[in-house]
Amino acid sequence: MWALLSLAVGSFGIGMTEFVVMGLLPNIAVDLLPSLWATRSEDAIAQAGWLISLYALGVVVGAPTIAGAVAKYPRQRVMIGLALALTVFNALTFLAPTFEWVAASRFLAGLPHGAYFGIGALVAADVLGPGMRAKGVAFVLTGLTVANVVGVPLGTYLGQQVGWRAAFMVVAAIFAAATILIASFVPERPGDPSRTMRAELKVFRIGQVWLALGVGAIGFGGFFAVYSYIAPLVTEVAGSPEWVVPIVLVVMGLGMTVGNLVGGHLADVDLKRTLVGGLIGLAVVLALLAVTAEWIWALGFFVFATGFVASALSPTIQTRLMDVAQDNQSIAAALNHSALNIGNSLGAFLGGVVIAAGWGFLAPAWVGVALAGAGLVLALASIAAERRRSLVMV
Repeated sequence: MWALLSLAVGSFGIGMTEFVVMGLLPNIAVDLLPSLWATRSEDAIAQAGWLISLYALGVVVGAPTIAGAVAKYPRQRVMIGLALALTVFNALTFLAPTFEWVAASRFLAGLPHGAYFGIGALVAADVLGPGMRAKGVAFVLTGLTVANVVGVPLGTYLGQQVGWRAAFMVVAAIFAAATILIASFVPERPGDPSRTMRAELKVFRIGQVWLALGVGAIGFGGFFAVYSYIAPLVTEVAGSPEWVVPIVLVVMGLGMTVGNLVGGHLADVDLKRTLVGGLIGLAVVLALLAVTAEWIWALGFFVFATGFVASALSPTIQTRLMDVAQDNQSIAAALNHSALNIGNSLGAFLGGVVIAAGWGFLAPAWVGVALAGAGLVLALASIAAERRRSLVMV
């Protein structure tokens, strides 16, 4: 149990560093883009949203390359190295003097993200044993979801009060603690010397892997289209003061925490139904959020529902990817986070595009509906192709 908790501390730090930016976009824009903020605040917020996309791009690049390169090494040592890298790169965000340097540090901070979750999920699955893989994945992800209940709201509040950089100083300290805990409690798990980068990259020859990645990259992007711009939704659309933003983030985090645990259970019971039902639910909830967000109580309710449904999908998508990846488990577990962060980047980018186009802060929710619907189409195509192949084999 201490091993899993140690991994969860690191995932708590990842959840905080990934999502705290979203609640602090206006503060970052004011500090790093003062001229643009003075002339057109919407454009400044949209440009600050690039920091979300760059972090996500780092995850996309780092997850397969790092996971493939380290698959043959002992897993405990790999996890220590990843936690240490996360410590250093988040400290750079705290110290970076300009928007360009902050942008570079966010890309670097994203590089170890996917490999940390991917290899950590394999360690957790080994600890819990057969038949509980989705629960193991969900346990490691619990740190990320709890971060959205505690770390992100507190980091947002701290950043609003004393400057956004303070949030990243806290994040770096959390990763330093995770490094020590992993070194102390995570058991040594040998790597597989036969798993070279070339062997791991064979996963891309599997068509079902591409479909599973598409579900995560496109369908999950609907969640990020809304979450990336939660601060202006609260202040500009619902007309609430800035101090309400951390409260709404707590509500989102509660939904994510409950959804993650429920999703891990449901995925072990019936993965395909959980996947399809989750994508339908995400599209419906985002549409309802878009038409009711002017009332803060309705915004809070549907923010909770959005977090719940999206986080129920997360262990489901990862387990699906591990199911179809055959013996390429290390890179498959990490690739899930590449896919989800393509969704992060895509959702944040498209949300920023519609805002900059003058369509308002509700427009990203409708972008989210479209992305969730596209993910559903891919999920159904994947399941249908698998069913056809089973019939042919019979």
